[in-house]
Amino acid sequence: MRRANVRFNYHDYLLLPEDKRYEILDGEMYVVPAPNTRHQTLVFQIAYLLFQHMQERNLGKILVAPYDVILSDENIVQPDILFVSKERLGIIGEANISAPPDLVIEILSPSTRNKDLEIKRKVYAGFGVREYWIVDPDEETVEVLVWSEQGYTSAGILGCSERMLSPVLPELDIPISLFFETR
Repeated sequence: MRRANVRFNYHDYLLLPEDKRYEILDGEMYVVPAPNTRHQTLVFQIAYLLFQHMQERNLGKILVAPYDVILSDENIVQPDILFVSKERLGIIGEANISAPPDLVIEILSPSTRNKDLEIKRKVYAGFGVREYWIVDPDEETVEVLVWSEQGYTSAGILGCSERMLSPVLPELDIPISLFFETR
């Protein structure tokens, strides 16, 4: 059996029903399942801690999913949490962001783990997202990936006994354990 080489784009994305979350990665469409309670709680906790840091220093804006990030016509994502620096706030529109954010945070879940670790990692690197955090709720770790022209390099996998430092977020110094204090 032959398959058609069908690629999805932003126009197709806009035609999708709003009853589900979708992402398009390199022209492939993915349905994003609703996150479980632990995932949602982690999103809120991390976004709250980062929001406090941003507000105190007037660094930029934190947004959470569902919120469209249009990297290209064939790459539309909804990161769990994203940050746009004050200098780049112009990329934030009424309905979406039209360029790569400075920081993207994905919280792993069983249904999105491989996509976040493999596909999204390559897509985010390809579009120059400066920093990518991968939060693993099972291991209670955060891997910090920093962009370079060769792709991402790991700045380390941080556990609960360590502190979150970020090249993109000046003066950030938060105990990783606070991210996971959600139970």
